[in-house]
Amino acid sequence: MRETHSVDGKWWVSPYNFKADVRSGLELPEKVEIHDATLRDGEQTPGVVFSIDDKIKIATKLDEVGVERIEAGMPAVSPQDAEAIKEISKLGLKSRIFTFARAMKQDIDMALECGAHGVIIEVPIGYPKLVTQFGWTWEDVFKKSKDVINYAREQGLYAVYFPYDTTRAREEDLTNLCKAISQEAMPDSIGIVDTMGCATPEAIKYMVRWVKDMTGLPIEIHTHNDFGMGVATELAAVTAGAEVVHSCGNGLGERTGNAALEELMLGLDLLYGYETGYRLDKLPELGDMLAELSNIEIARNKPVLGSGNFIRESGIGIQYVMEDPLVMFGTHPQLTGRAGEVVLGKKSGKASIVYKLGELGLGEADDDQVTAMLTEVKQQGIQKRDILSDAEFKSIVEKVRQQAA
Repeated sequence: MRETHSVDGKWWVSPYNFKADVRSGLELPEKVEIHDATLRDGEQTPGVVFSIDDKIKIATKLDEVGVERIEAGMPAVSPQDAEAIKEISKLGLKSRIFTFARAMKQDIDMALECGAHGVIIEVPIGYPKLVTQFGWTWEDVFKKSKDVINYAREQGLYAVYFPYDTTRAREEDLTNLCKAISQEAMPDSIGIVDTMGCATPEAIKYMVRWVKDMTGLPIEIHTHNDFGMGVATELAAVTAGAEVVHSCGNGLGERTGNAALEELMLGLDLLYGYETGYRLDKLPELGDMLAELSNIEIARNKPVLGSGNFIRESGIGIQYVMEDPLVMFGTHPQLTGRAGEVVLGKKSGKASIVYKLGELGLGEADDDQVTAMLTEVKQQGIQKRDILSDAEFKSIVEKVRQQAA
């Protein structure tokens, strides 16, 4: 595991992340894997539909980026979903293929027919769902789970037990369920599922330790982003010993989405020092593909993938954007396949004008001309309420030079 805040000019994050006093309080597992659910949970984003060809393309790109596990879908949803999983399983990807299943033997059989390596076995445990939606007790959940978990493992599948809405479960219900499966139907791992995205990082850390102590199992963390904390809570889970984090590319998913794949990758690698080997430079390709296939644009200021992440409008420190990016950014743009960019608008300064003249091959200008150009840039930026295009700046340059002639 890497224990430095800066590597070869590629990034420069806070050195306090790696102080001994900070690291000593963490229970970081030796290795963390990503289980990506874009093809299942991501497709549950309202209005999103991926075709079989779409899913094959996405799975191939996820594998190229380095995702360890791909949740390729839920075969029971439709024959098309099952067919997509079968086709993905035939690709020979390095990523292991998982399916999503109800606690029913028929769903396990479908996972086997699709050629999956593992299965996520979902059951409810959140108290509002048990009482209102299902009318079940924890005993009902266990009875429905027991034989299915054992059957999946007997068939050679990696079985992840997924008691969803875990963070809203009553303490006694979750305790009883965990103890019961530990005695009669031990899965390969167990998920802590923040289905409504409503747990704090501190609560997630507590639950990881608690469930790990009760079961002795590897812990997987699956969160949603309802309070804007999906990635934060998953990384908090890792600091308490969770070995697998669940994600969706571009932060797709129901309501506010799931923990974003690309943000988790950078967090694990750069902020916590895991030498993951992920192809961070390929993340924009994956992001653009998902944006196109989902018909959901990436916000300009979205972490990692936003088009505005390495843009500088303010004139202060403008020279460093291209010459020494780590002065202005936590990561070098090239780390994620990007480039820095200087743009012009209301917040620009003289240095911005001089830089842009050189970038566009428009020659030099004296101080009076630069001042006049800056004044016009600011005025147009205010009127437009946006940054100016290169064509708009060229028109300003021509206008100022004509006036000076």
